Amino acid sequence: MPEFDTIVIGAGMSGATAARLLSDAGQRVTVLEARDRIGGRMHTDRDAGFSVDLGASWIHGIEDSRLWELVQALGAPSIEFTVGSFQAGGRPIADFDGAARRMSATESAQWVADVDAADHAVKEQISRARPGDTYLDVTERALDALERHRDAMDPERVDEIREFFRHRVEEQCGAWIGDLDAHGLDEDAIDGDEVVFPRGYDELPRRVTAGLDVRLEHVVRRIVRSTEGLRVETDRGVFTAAQAVVTVPLGVLKAGTIAFEPALPAEVADPLARLGMGVFNKIFLQFSERFWDEGVYAIRALGEPGEHWHSWYDVSAISGRPTLLTFAAGPFGQRMQTLTDDAISADAVAALRRLYGESVPQPVAQWITRWGQDPFSLGSYSHLATGSSHGDHDALAGPVDGVLHFAGEATWGAEPATVGGAYASGVRAAERILGRRVDLEAFAAGILLSEA
Repeated sequence: MPEFDTIVIGAGMSGATAARLLSDAGQRVTVLEARDRIGGRMHTDRDAGFSVDLGASWIHGIEDSRLWELVQALGAPSIEFTVGSFQAGGRPIADFDGAARRMSATESAQWVADVDAADHAVKEQISRARPGDTYLDVTERALDALERHRDAMDPERVDEIREFFRHRVEEQCGAWIGDLDAHGLDEDAIDGDEVVFPRGYDELPRRVTAGLDVRLEHVVRRIVRSTEGLRVETDRGVFTAAQAVVTVPLGVLKAGTIAFEPALPAEVADPLARLGMGVFNKIFLQFSERFWDEGVYAIRALGEPGEHWHSWYDVSAISGRPTLLTFAAGPFGQRMQTLTDDAISADAVAALRRLYGESVPQPVAQWITRWGQDPFSLGSYSHLATGSSHGDHDALAGPVDGVLHFAGEATWGAEPATVGGAYASGVRAAERILGRRVDLEAFAAGILLSEA
């Protein structure tokens, strides 16, 4: 008889959710986690006395969000911080043009209008996209149409928008624009405000797993399926179960660091091969004093000044200290993560000085991530690589032979690359194993009861 009813591999949001739901239903469950902590790509650094979310930070849209419902039920505090729109609730953005000159409010509004027009042109081209077209293909066709229109857009502005499109893809997908499928950005629909968590986002998986059998620093090497069930081999021993839920990141699955015997069938292996894993790294720079305007929500460099470091967000509300967050994603992120922290920080500060002058001080603290080099993630989140489709996300979930399930953001086609998608996929995996729907209100109430 197997030791467990279900083994869950990975203690991120999807694994934590599946394990808790199955355990609450009376199953014998253990969670095997390779890291020395719970949370996976939800990783909060609290060493400075406040929370710095090195991994996931946001709920990207709280309307009709089951994750937001869980947050509210658990009473986890949050702060509205919407990055999905240009104006973010009316808060000002400091825009700098191609000459590193601060733009007026009128000029910024025109920029927003021009990007909106370009986006409509891109959507038109996406509707005509052919199989194999990349997001670069459809954006170039759209920009070419804008330049040839009778009310042609200024070529310099077109170049700025071209650069903006590249950066947007890098940040949202962690990939070069030419490696993303033409339909790739359709995934990023955001409804409602976005929020961040002053106590740290990993509060959620840590609270969900409280009281469960979670075994840290157990690296899974092989999963063997047989008529007797599943055999999970780790660097700390062998575990057996009737079923398993694999929630490791897509990058780890693509690298083949976990062997599956028999090999995964084409129904799962093909989507796994087609989907892409992006690199998105964070750079937090804390300063002794503000050099940017009070109340400015974001700083944005357009054109040449923003070739690499193109946007910064004021996240001072989390720590109470002047702090900017910027990103290094896609090919740029891959290059940056090979440098030292000091070299990365110096390069980012040099970009800020081109906008604000030499009076920009040296940071007093910095936090820099390298998710692409992390052996237990090998990237930040999934995206639609050229030739893949939204259906590939859900197909990746399996199940295989009715006993091997996959969960995580990469397996949730409606909301991939998000914690919300990871949470929903964990719920789905538990429901498939139990053969019934679960009560998420009772799920949250059970967590609160266990904490009482």
